[in-house]
Amino acid sequence: MVTASPAAGEPLLKVRGLDKHFGAVQALHGVDLDLYAGQVTALSGDNGAGKSVLTKCIAGVIQPDHGQIFWEGRPVHIRTARDASQLGIETVYQDLALADNLDIVQNMFLGRELTRFIFLDEDTMERKAAETLASLRVTTVRSIRQPVGSLSGGQRQSVAVARAVMWNSKLVMLDEPTAALGVVQTKQVLDLMRRLRDRGLAVMMISHNLNDVFEVADRIAVLHLGRMVVQDVISAFDCQTVVEYMTFGGQKHVAAVRASAEQVSDRGAS
Repeated sequence: MVTASPAAGEPLLKVRGLDKHFGAVQALHGVDLDLYAGQVTALSGDNGAGKSVLTKCIAGVIQPDHGQIFWEGRPVHIRTARDASQLGIETVYQDLALADNLDIVQNMFLGRELTRFIFLDEDTMERKAAETLASLRVTTVRSIRQPVGSLSGGQRQSVAVARAVMWNSKLVMLDEPTAALGVVQTKQVLDLMRRLRDRGLAVMMISHNLNDVFEVADRIAVLHLGRMVVQDVISAFDCQTVVEYMTFGGQKHVAAVRASAEQVSDRGAS
């Protein structure tokens, strides 16, 4: 793996030597990853590279076979999604896990409803939901009491992110946050990620869209066939270089492929 340039401060989350098998298939091979507070880190890689497996290991959804996760400098064991939430790790999956028949407030407190005596504390939940959306400058929704099923894709993504950050989260992981969104909605979501970063949160975005990656990310980490082949500041790359890491797994391999292609071309010309 290519070593990263030194970054300021200790990573909020460090993954070291993570392995994961599914039967005979090894999905992760000794993966290292650093995620910093106040930075957006893009996790990129081709289909089957191990992005979702790595994310689910951090989120407590699945357990790695070997390796260690460090949180704020100390080793932790994240056995469940609840363990992750208690640390301050929230994940927004691609399906968003929103209930279309419920309104925004109900979705933001789904499974974590506030009560006063034996009744739902609707006033407090509504106030906290409105404050969270306002702090993230989510201003496009008509009412926080409108059903989520009536929202656009960008608005739904914003509600899912607001729900994640409402619980004192420190790291938010977003799975393909701009997939299937139009240009305007994509800009809204990218702006939202910038605001999370500006609030001091660590943000990890899983994305195939390198235009979005270069638009918003501070760092990038690239997986190839379950191995972390490079992670560094985004300014160390251009789009073509990232594509080559995603496709071939390393610059030496890229150089060998190019040399072989040139030899074939030379023999064809002679």
